[in-house]
Amino acid sequence: MPVVIRASLAFFLTSSAVAAPLTFEKDVRPILKAQCFHCHGEEGEPKGGLDVRLVRFLLKGGESGPAIHPGQAEKSHLLKLVKAGEMPKGKNKLKAEEITTLERWITQGAPTARPEPERLGPEHVFTEEERAWWAFQPIRKPKVEIPSGLESAPNPVDVWVAKQLSAKGLKFSPQAEARTLIRRLSLDLTGLPPTPEEVEAFVAASHDPQQAEAAYPKLVDRLLNSNHYGERWGRHWLDLAGYADSDGYTDKDLERPWAWKYRDYVIAAFNQDKPFDAFVREQIAGDELVPQPHRNLRPEDIEKITATGFLRMAPDGTGAMNDKIAQNANIADTIKIISTAFYGMTIGCAQCHDHRYDPITQADYYRLRAIFEPGFNPSSWKTPAARLVSLLTDQEKQIATQIEEDAKKLDAQRLKQQEFFITEVLEKELAKAPEKDRDALRLAYRTEVKKRTPAKVALLKVWPRIQQLSAGSLYLYDTTYRTRHADTLKRMTEEAAAVRAKKPKEEFLHALDEAPMAATVVPATYLFHRGEPDQPQEIVKPSDLSVLAVHRQIEIPEKNPAMPTTGRRLAFAEALTDGKHPLLARVIVNQVWLRHFGRGLVNTPNDFGQLGEKPTHPELLDWLAAEFMEQGWSLKRLHRQILLSRTWRQSSVRDAARDEIDPDNRWLSRMNVRRLDAETLRDGLLAVSGRLNPKVGGKPVPVTFNEEGQVIIGVDTPDTAGRQTGKFIPMNGEDQRRSIYVQARRSTPLEMFAAFDAPAMTDTNCAMRPNTTVSPQSLLLMNNLYMREHAQDLAQRVQSEAGSDGAKQVARAWWLAFQRQPSMAEEQEALHYLHAQKIHYQNHPAPLERASGPGDKRPASSDLLALSTLCHALLSSNEFLYMD
Repeated sequence: MPVVIRASLAFFLTSSAVAAPLTFEKDVRPILKAQCFHCHGEEGEPKGGLDVRLVRFLLKGGESGPAIHPGQAEKSHLLKLVKAGEMPKGKNKLKAEEITTLERWITQGAPTARPEPERLGPEHVFTEEERAWWAFQPIRKPKVEIPSGLESAPNPVDVWVAKQLSAKGLKFSPQAEARTLIRRLSLDLTGLPPTPEEVEAFVAASHDPQQAEAAYPKLVDRLLNSNHYGERWGRHWLDLAGYADSDGYTDKDLERPWAWKYRDYVIAAFNQDKPFDAFVREQIAGDELVPQPHRNLRPEDIEKITATGFLRMAPDGTGAMNDKIAQNANIADTIKIISTAFYGMTIGCAQCHDHRYDPITQADYYRLRAIFEPGFNPSSWKTPAARLVSLLTDQEKQIATQIEEDAKKLDAQRLKQQEFFITEVLEKELAKAPEKDRDALRLAYRTEVKKRTPAKVALLKVWPRIQQLSAGSLYLYDTTYRTRHADTLKRMTEEAAAVRAKKPKEEFLHALDEAPMAATVVPATYLFHRGEPDQPQEIVKPSDLSVLAVHRQIEIPEKNPAMPTTGRRLAFAEALTDGKHPLLARVIVNQVWLRHFGRGLVNTPNDFGQLGEKPTHPELLDWLAAEFMEQGWSLKRLHRQILLSRTWRQSSVRDAARDEIDPDNRWLSRMNVRRLDAETLRDGLLAVSGRLNPKVGGKPVPVTFNEEGQVIIGVDTPDTAGRQTGKFIPMNGEDQRRSIYVQARRSTPLEMFAAFDAPAMTDTNCAMRPNTTVSPQSLLLMNNLYMREHAQDLAQRVQSEAGSDGAKQVARAWWLAFQRQPSMAEEQEALHYLHAQKIHYQNHPAPLERASGPGDKRPASSDLLALSTLCHALLSSNEFLYMD
């Protein structure tokens, strides 16, 4: 019969008066699961004979007798051990509040919430409390009830925020002024500041009674329809996907020359407002959506296969050291990316043992891995270079073959001519030797180098001009014999190269393309003992997390007979996006909210589990998630819903009363001031200086080291020993493209990116960037050569647009940098500063500076240098660096 642990009636009456009743399932089991289950119940024979997974097991005890005595905490052996720090062994001592919880629970009689099972089968792995966790519940759209004080048809976002504000004794802040709104909106949606002309037009429209109501919605729509939107919001997704242009894992950090195709896919998907459910399906199973064989692909098929680059973004050491550990690490990191991006859960914590805090078993982890295993196929692992998907069509291959045949004919002609020239020169050189040696010299020269006898080698050494004769050295003899043999051969080589240049360019996809396979050869997935790939245990079948089966059952086939591949990923992707999964829509909506406000509704976007924060506005989160799916999974509709809200348009001005109630602004009574991220900062510098190259897509802009060892944008030209020369290949404006196009090498991030918290993807992926304020940032803004270059470019633009008048220059600089007019005090101070700096540079001439490539060494004008220092100050200021 089930066992129920009950306290005596007298004890219950006295204890309940002084402390809230605790239960094993809700309060104690989570502590024991996190610290004790692994040794005492989960793995093999319980240590000391003690199983702590049920209260009756604790009462039964182990080698030291009963672990607890209900109602008698002071006699309980378990409590004595944890207080003394002897348990858990090898771990930190339990927290004081955890020990207090254990003691209170025992004192209250060690009650359970319900009768315990007779045995612990798979159906009892999780408690009802674990299954009831908010993130695992179905998404249900709550009814919007308009509170008093709001307009009759408010934005639903404002309804849920107002409800929390009212409960906390807070209210909305006034709307931000028009200039602040357009700067905030432009930076938020496009990652670029507005132009002075755009600001003036919006401010004018906002104050025009006939345009005011429509001005802001029109601005939102215009920015959402900008190509820069995809560059800005695609960058957010690339953080989640762990995008990089290199493999990482080893010190070699090998380049991924075709990863950029996936980056461009993401940007295009955001610009096209591709329904997010389709976006997810394509990234998980795009190759399974395209009929086999994957040859002669249509553009729409290429797009789907490109999307699976998502599954190839994890660090991958198998190009440098292809062993079982590197292979397993690559798959494990891919599972981490999937769990972060789509689940918002730390599923990877179950790789070695059951999750210590969330209802995820080790078997769950490997069942999820089994969905992706056939695509990776460790038994037939392909290195990164071997798994690229060629885009060359059969017709293009035929054309390339014919062109190669034509080029080989030219090669043959050149080789024939080359042999004629060599023979001609050889005979002329032999004529200089004694007649008795000529035949021996000719034979020695014509003998293959590795087959020459010592005598032949010695003979040739006596006649070095014969010994060194080759196609590559013919130019040395042209002067002697007044011939042009080398030029003739060079021209013939170039003719063949010109023919080969006509070949169709072969491009590749850095993608996951599962090979067709019969059911009998589908690779098995094993549960690894303690996560070690060398210790496989039982085989597991593909499946989603078992805790989600309470509300939905999905079927993942081991092998779909209707498909050439296993079909596992496609079945999983369809289940994930069927509108019934409790996590996906919540996770995506929370990510969007996080990017708009600087703080998520769940402020641990990669952890919706027990160790993460609970949502501040749970009804709003679910309403937005349900609305997102109902509106066709449209991100742009979601943006519009949020951006048109009163909540988002609030002023960011703080006051003491609000700060006392809500210092972290969790309840959103004002807008958060946010620092620009690394890419937006660099792109903004390029934009205001007038240097931004708007080119979209394509190969990444390369990075390299300069002579001081700093990572810069550019291509160095090393010498024959591989040493840097400091001679950089001209970039032709490529170095001024947006930051999303700068090569993302895990081992060599740009100095500005590293200082301002851009992820280098050395830790797989990034669900939320840190937001630090540290001294190296200020030092970089003051001293970095790129900053001085941006300041010089801005100064030149100001001179071009404002002329030589100081007041006009100051006004234009303020408008370009801050999108506002300087105050009278700011103008006067700036003019005094310019005058002093001009005198300084008249006495101390200096050239303009360039971060890469040769600069003009001639002294620049003192006017330009003075204005550059003012522009440098503006670009380094908080007003430029932060978004109100």
